[in-house]
Amino acid sequence: MVSMMVKRTVAYILDFLVVSAFMWPISYLLYLFVNPVMRYQIFHYFIVVAPILIIIYFTFFEKLRGTTVGKMLMFIEVEDENDGPITYRQAIIRSVSKLWWFPIVFDYLIGLLYGTKDERLLGQLSHTKVVEEDKSKFNS
Repeated sequence: MVSMMVKRTVAYILDFLVVSAFMWPISYLLYLFVNPVMRYQIFHYFIVVAPILIIIYFTFFEKLRGTTVGKMLMFIEVEDENDGPITYRQAIIRSVSKLWWFPIVFDYLIGLLYGTKDERLLGQLSHTKVVEEDKSKFNS
C-alpha cells in the first residue's frame, strides 16, 4: 500500500502539469497583447501567470469538488476537520504555500516539526485534512 505522503507528492506533481498546460497558452496570449513590440521574452510572464493560476486552480477545485485532478487520480480528497466540505477561506489558506515548489517543502517540514499529525502547517491552520477518497460513493 502506498503511503499518503507519496500519494500527495504524486498528486502535486500531476497538478503542476495541469497548471502548466494552462500556463503556457495564457502566458503566450498575455505576451502578445501586453508586449506588442516583442521586447521581453515570454518567460517573463510566467512569474505573474503561475501564482495566479495556481491559487485559482487549487482554490476552486478543492472548494467545489473537494479534490484536484492530481488528487482525483490518486484517490485522495480534502475535507474539513469535521469531515465536511471546505470553505473558500480554507481553500485559499491551503493554497498559499503551493505558489512555488520550495514553500510547500517548508510548509510540510514545519508541519511535521510543530504539528500533531502528518499534515502540512497550512493544512493545520486551515483546519483541513487530506484523506483517502470515500469508496462507498462508487458502490451505489
